[in-house]
Amino acid sequence: MKLQCEVEVVNRMLPTYGLKNRGKGTRAVLSIGRHFDKTTQRNNIYLMICTAKDKAGSKYKLKENIEKFFTWFVDEGKATVRLKEPAVDVCLSKADANSLKNFLSAARLAHRGSDNDTLPLSTLTPVRARDVEKPKKRLVIMSKKDYPLTSNFPYSLEQLQVSYCKLSRVDMRMLSLKCLRRLDLSNNHIKKLPATIGDLGCLAELVLHNNHLEAFSEALCLSSLQRTLQHLDLSQNRLRALPAQFCQLRELVNLKLDDNRLVRLPFRIGCLSKLRFLSAAHNQLPFLPSDFRKLSLENLDLFDNPFTQANPLDHTMQLTFPLTLQEMASRAVLNLRIPYGPRVLPAHLCRELDLAKTCFCSRACLSSYIQTAVSMNLHLVSHTVVLVDDMGGTEAPVQRHFCSLTCYSEYLDSCLQRGLR
Repeated sequence: MKLQCEVEVVNRMLPTYGLKNRGKGTRAVLSIGRHFDKTTQRNNIYLMICTAKDKAGSKYKLKENIEKFFTWFVDEGKATVRLKEPAVDVCLSKADANSLKNFLSAARLAHRGSDNDTLPLSTLTPVRARDVEKPKKRLVIMSKKDYPLTSNFPYSLEQLQVSYCKLSRVDMRMLSLKCLRRLDLSNNHIKKLPATIGDLGCLAELVLHNNHLEAFSEALCLSSLQRTLQHLDLSQNRLRALPAQFCQLRELVNLKLDDNRLVRLPFRIGCLSKLRFLSAAHNQLPFLPSDFRKLSLENLDLFDNPFTQANPLDHTMQLTFPLTLQEMASRAVLNLRIPYGPRVLPAHLCRELDLAKTCFCSRACLSSYIQTAVSMNLHLVSHTVVLVDDMGGTEAPVQRHFCSLTCYSEYLDSCLQRGLR
């Protein structure tokens, strides 16, 4: 039985002599195994602690020699084993929680004198230097020849960059790195993202710059990334659209979408209330979604998009007379703020309600509406705006929706009163 973690052996007698412990853990390998005791001429079960300075290891007898286990924080990878002789506390930290629980169970069995055949014992041999090295937090691989083929990535990695390795897919070994906070797979040939990226529960930064991505899956938008992802770089790919569920990634602060083939931005982009930096230059955007006006950005770059000329009189009529029963009921649910969900309504109705449009009068409309585009100065949503064209413009067309002819007429009247033609 072996365990890798940080260990501090605290001598409980030191305060008696006016001395203090160092108070800092050291990377170590702990083993529970059988050792021949020359004093008693018998095999006994020992705990051996090996560190970089003491690769041969220090041994402590376990049978009837543990005074107490302190396991209040075992789920955080911390525990203490108090020994009777010598009078020391073995303080463990930064261990894998499940491995630590198994190790403590084995130590408890050894203390009780359980049959050796029931214990997962290890050989008590000196460790190699690499076994007691400090856990690696950051790894950068910038060429295919450096890419590991036969060995795993260090489990302790918090930052991993793999670039210029011609990867055509995400290596599943990366998705077992539960401490990963930053994953940079830029400058590869990745075409599709596995939904299991969403299982990386600490991932705050995902960089996929310059790949061959054609889609960003709905599953990723509904994964644990909703709670962790703050920086997302999808620039220089082949994306034509992002799913409506993309706006569930509400922790996003920085979003890069430059140099794709986007013909629209997510309809509910205004839900990204924490978004501060947005760049979607060099795409195929004809207009911005109506929700765009809800953003509050520090920096915005929409340069080189084929924005259409906004004219409130040019409109698309999708109104039906009379309104369908489904349209009326859906509007009522949203306007009256009636709670809904998959347990109450069919999933496809929930999706339609989630994509409802907001009229000029602040009421909802779904499949029956009038659509037009109006010009908006981008400084209304961002402190700093990169010019949208070579002519020095900072305005772009934004969609507007109207639930009825009455609302559309009132809007045109207000435009005329402001001198808009």
